[in-house]
Amino acid sequence: MKTKRRTFTRLVSLIVVAGLVSCESLVDNMNTDLNNPTDASASLILTGAELGNVSVQEGHLARVAAMWSGYFTGTDRQYKDIYSYNVTGASFNDVWQFVYQGVAEQTKLVISKSEATNNRLVQGIAKILRANALGTAAACWGDIPFSEASDITKFPNPAFEPQATVYGKLQALLDEAIADLESGIGTSPGVADIFFQGDAGKWKEAAYTLKSRFYMETKEYDLAYAAAGKGITSAARSWVVTHGTTLNVNENLMYAFIARSRVGDVNSSLALAPKLLNPASPTYRGNAKTNETARYNYHFITVSATGTAIPVSPNTNSTAVSRGLFGQSTSYPLVTYSENMLTLAEAGLRSEGVTAGLEKLNAYRAYLNTGGDLDPTYKTGTYAYLYEPYTAADIAPGGMLNKDGEAPEQALLREILMERYITFNGQILGFNDLRRTRKEAVAVQLPPSAGSVLPERMIYSEAEVNSNTSAPKPVPGVFVKTPVNL
Repeated sequence: MKTKRRTFTRLVSLIVVAGLVSCESLVDNMNTDLNNPTDASASLILTGAELGNVSVQEGHLARVAAMWSGYFTGTDRQYKDIYSYNVTGASFNDVWQFVYQGVAEQTKLVISKSEATNNRLVQGIAKILRANALGTAAACWGDIPFSEASDITKFPNPAFEPQATVYGKLQALLDEAIADLESGIGTSPGVADIFFQGDAGKWKEAAYTLKSRFYMETKEYDLAYAAAGKGITSAARSWVVTHGTTLNVNENLMYAFIARSRVGDVNSSLALAPKLLNPASPTYRGNAKTNETARYNYHFITVSATGTAIPVSPNTNSTAVSRGLFGQSTSYPLVTYSENMLTLAEAGLRSEGVTAGLEKLNAYRAYLNTGGDLDPTYKTGTYAYLYEPYTAADIAPGGMLNKDGEAPEQALLREILMERYITFNGQILGFNDLRRTRKEAVAVQLPPSAGSVLPERMIYSEAEVNSNTSAPKPVPGVFVKTPVNL
């Protein structure tokens, strides 16, 4: 990577003072070189890498994915163009830097420093962070630099490796991380690990759920099912970004963008997701066993914080009585219990059969029926929710979920894919799922924002293409499928 280098030293200092997790604008203001950190500790660099990964997963890439997945609508400035698939590589310069300078280079340093002290716990954490960032890059761009990344001296023009090869190496990297965590060797980074404070058990579960995610993306469903069986075991053990209410320091990045820094650039007025959740919509997905009222109101709003009627929009409410999915202090999901349960449902159906798939879906519905991922402010009062278990009769021809007389497994798959789609609102995962399942007869039917074709990838960073002679030429356009989705 020959692009301008950044660091996270300034941000780490802010975290120590202000307490956990940055706003994207802070990450943008780095100016000290951390590529020769002779006196920086592994723990300090680890914090910076974790924050860099937040910007990868929760920032611009997630917003674009949300617009291209029927969660958000771009309505002004460049987001109006991006929503209509009119986008260039320059739009992805910063996020490419976050992946490679912000996470890949920094985790390489953490691993090297931790190897010198035989701290396998910190090595394992760094490898999981590295896998999360590079796995997201592989899913969004296809072929990417991997083995030759993060060593500009030795590899000034790092090779772009095939997407399938990268996924294989990601699985190996996560296996290494799990072995490191299981070794019991190493001193905890403590609060320098802003997510789990060095809890090896939680990191291990996250690693297995991440493995299951990557197996889903390569359509190796039996392996995904096995990995998810060792994944995150409760909502309390989910890997999330915890946010707060300090302006420009620890706010939810979606909130900061939608409700404060770029008001009016996006809403959800033309999006598919609110139409599926709104009980008043002709395309409402609810039924006699499913009431989506609470989830609709938690995800979307039609009245602003000042009481003004607005187009349906992502819920950025941030009060003591109403904290929405994209509220100022709402945690943002990275790798979660919900994802793991839904992977067990889909991969279980595909690899084990209808009985397993139905059992796992009902386990997730039981979780939803306790309130699931709703904020406590939406679990009481006027916001009703209901998720009763489905039966074999519901997916049989003529049943509640099978009015068209399909095979039961198809009816069940449709319901699982729809549930995944709703659950992943505002996440890159939704975009990944839509592309992975596009050919399915029961796939989520997303209409294009413009034209007749849906986007299949992000555009490679213009800065990377211009500086790396190994970059693909010609650069694949947004409608070119990545290899795993051919």
